[in-house]
Amino acid sequence: MQRILHRETHSSRAGVAGLAAALVIAVCVYALLESAVRAIGQPPWLIDPQTAAERLIALPQGISLLLLGSIGGVVTMVGLFFFLNAVLPGRRARHILHDARTAVVVDDEVMASALARRARIAANVGQEQVMVVVSRNLVVVNVRPTSGIPVQPEAVQAAVQEELDNMGLSPDLNIRVNVAASGVIGA
Repeated sequence: MQRILHRETHSSRAGVAGLAAALVIAVCVYALLESAVRAIGQPPWLIDPQTAAERLIALPQGISLLLLGSIGGVVTMVGLFFFLNAVLPGRRARHILHDARTAVVVDDEVMASALARRARIAANVGQEQVMVVVSRNLVVVNVRPTSGIPVQPEAVQAAVQEELDNMGLSPDLNIRVNVAASGVIGA
C-alpha cells in the first residue's frame, strides 16, 4: 500500500532518464559513424573526429568568445535541468487521506475547493470572494469581505482547521488567513 501511495504522490523520473539516455546514445552513435567513415577513408559527414578533438583541445582559439559563452550557457542549462530533476523531490500536488481499509489520495485542487466552501460559509461571503491555495505544507485562504461587514479571521481559520482535521491529511498543513483591506460592494 505504501508503494502505491508513494507512486501516486511522487512523479516518475522515467521520462527525463529516457531523454538523457537518448541524448547519450545519439552522441555515441554519431561518434561511431564518423569514426567508421574515417576508417574506410571517406570524407566526414560533419567533422572529422581527429579535427574535432584538436579544436576541442585548442579552445578558445578559433571561436568567438560570444559563441563559446553561449554554448557554455546552453550546456550549463541542460546539465542543470538534468541535475535538478535527479535531486529535487518530484512531488505531485496531492495529499494522502488516512483510511484503515484503502489508499486514498486527494488532489490539492479538490482540497482547495472544499476548504474554500468551508471558509466562505464561515466568513459569510460569496463564492468569488474566497480563494484557497493548497501547497505541500501550507493552506493560504484569501478572503475579500463585503463592504461594511467585517470578517473574523479567527473564525475562518477555525473552520478551515476543523475541515482539515476531518479530512485526516498526511502531512499536517499550516493555515494562513489573509483578509483584504478593501471589500466587495453589494455582494
